[in-house]
Amino acid sequence: MSARFPVAVLVSGSGTNLQAILDQAHGRDGVEVVAVASSKADAHALERARQAEIDAAVFESSRYSDRSERDREMAAWLERHGVRLVVLAGFMELLTPGFLRNFPNAVINVHPALLPAFPGAHPIEDQLSYGVKVGGVTVHFVDEGVDSGPILLQEAVELPYTRSREEILDLLHTIEHKLLPRAIRLIALNAVRFDRDNPRLVRVDESLIEETAAVKGTK
Repeated sequence: MSARFPVAVLVSGSGTNLQAILDQAHGRDGVEVVAVASSKADAHALERARQAEIDAAVFESSRYSDRSERDREMAAWLERHGVRLVVLAGFMELLTPGFLRNFPNAVINVHPALLPAFPGAHPIEDQLSYGVKVGGVTVHFVDEGVDSGPILLQEAVELPYTRSREEILDLLHTIEHKLLPRAIRLIALNAVRFDRDNPRLVRVDESLIEETAAVKGTK
């Protein structure tokens, strides 16, 4: 039996990535989503958390004197839940260095582009403008930069020639919904290591998921 691995998910919108985590990672390999924090009170992701009977709270920046105060309260709330991994799943705000220090090498994000290409808030539009033929999804650790942390998982895909933003977004969301839960399970299984000689290099033993699936008869 896998040891309990408490996870928090930070959200801002509809929560489709949160739902993928609940469907594909929660309850597997020790993963337990114990807290959902939202930057917006009207985020539909909060309803998904309630339906799953997961404790949820709202931390809107406008309620605090500055982002540092918001992040201190949010970090304290997550620590009270015993969180070991923080997952940004459509969380549309930057986190302060103070927050990251509370969870060293334990905050991950999913980004709809093949980093380091097209970082920032508008990766789909940037890829469309540049006319790239191949895009993809990156799951990476979060550092103090913008989409600049060490890369954990990536998957490339040929982008549709139609250049439809909606079609590309749907395609990349499908990959996100697969890659992000897998990354969480790999971390819970202790299958992720930082290279001591090169901290930018993350070693991932994906065979551990297959081994546990074979034992349990699941994927």
